[in-house]
Amino acid sequence: MYCSLFANMRGELYENKKFKMLGQTGTSWVEPEKEEMIPLPKGASIVAIPSFIPIGLVNDEISYYDINPENPQEKITAVAALLPQGFTRTLLPACVSPNKNNRLPLFGYSAVGFKNDNIYVAAVKTDEHRKWHPVYYNTDGLPAKISKKLKKFPNNRILRQLARCSLEYSCFTAQNIFYQRWEGGIPTMTSCNANCIGCISESHTSSTSPQNRIDFIPEVEEVVDIGLEHLENAQEAIISFGQGCEGEPSLNAKKLSETIKIIRQNTNKGTINMNTNAGYTEGIKMLSDAGLDSIRVTVFSLNEKHYNIYHQPINYSFYDVEESIKYALDSGLKVSINLLTFPGFTDRDEEIEFLLEFLNRYQIDMIQLRNLNIDANELLQRFTADSDILGIDNFINILKKEMPDVKIGSYSHPVR
Repeated sequence: MYCSLFANMRGELYENKKFKMLGQTGTSWVEPEKEEMIPLPKGASIVAIPSFIPIGLVNDEISYYDINPENPQEKITAVAALLPQGFTRTLLPACVSPNKNNRLPLFGYSAVGFKNDNIYVAAVKTDEHRKWHPVYYNTDGLPAKISKKLKKFPNNRILRQLARCSLEYSCFTAQNIFYQRWEGGIPTMTSCNANCIGCISESHTSSTSPQNRIDFIPEVEEVVDIGLEHLENAQEAIISFGQGCEGEPSLNAKKLSETIKIIRQNTNKGTINMNTNAGYTEGIKMLSDAGLDSIRVTVFSLNEKHYNIYHQPINYSFYDVEESIKYALDSGLKVSINLLTFPGFTDRDEEIEFLLEFLNRYQIDMIQLRNLNIDANELLQRFTADSDILGIDNFINILKKEMPDVKIGSYSHPVR
């Protein structure tokens, strides 16, 4: 049994021994299975959920509490964990707001509980997280590194954007450009050809997106300056187009294909990657032909009906996504599916069947499990719950058993 956790208004964390911990899957509150819980990993953080109170189990009855059991005068809030990359959430926090119109912010809240003097979180490890451990980011030396790079390229607007993303949003791929290591993000596109429900750079729901898109399309020289330097000098270098602060990069295929050609004329080092919805097939073809090494295709569902509900594509169809993937594979690119993962949806029987059928048709290199940050009610009210929920842990085990040649991970890895 895991006990419920809560925080007072000063942010102090408490255990409630009278309340068994519950988690949420889909729209249901459930007791966690042992396989769904792990000790809180290094790099995770416990955060309060403003305006929400915890739900737990008392004498087998679901109940909530809004005051500190040890101090009836003290109001409390629900708490959750924010996971580092490399961990996939298995349960959402069980909590409710007295105001029914409140929605959870766009953060990847995971359920937490307390047992044997330790905090546990509803998650499973799905990748090595050495490169993405928070201890390597937001260091004291980061501002100086940013200043040095900006002095070297004083007129580069992308670098100014990445400096903002690094300092205001703590974006790790932005910071890696200045740390000169691993995967570095290069945003280049203002618009998108989809209106995804959980977009983090443009609001399409009642929740406010946590960051803003770039408001300019850079010149080829600006992209080359950053990309070439990173690939030449960074450890295990990857440059990635398609960041949280931009739209769909393949819409900028003309400039990006020219960029890739120039970079590859000057270095064969590192990996050139693009994070994309793959809806603009002509753009994917241009970029593949120019020398792109890999693409990561973001997908909420491999069921076309559900795909359209979530992504709300503009001037493209699910067929176009498939055509883009087929062309990239035929051109020798590594292709990953960036599967937006949500407990109570991704692990439905029906969703798993559509995914397995897709993987049987295409030689996908990796499934990257990405925790989808959105309020459950905001998301699931759009979908009919018409199949069994198997659990995220079971879902992953089924993937491994049925598709042993497909890697399971959480982020992009070098190709070269």
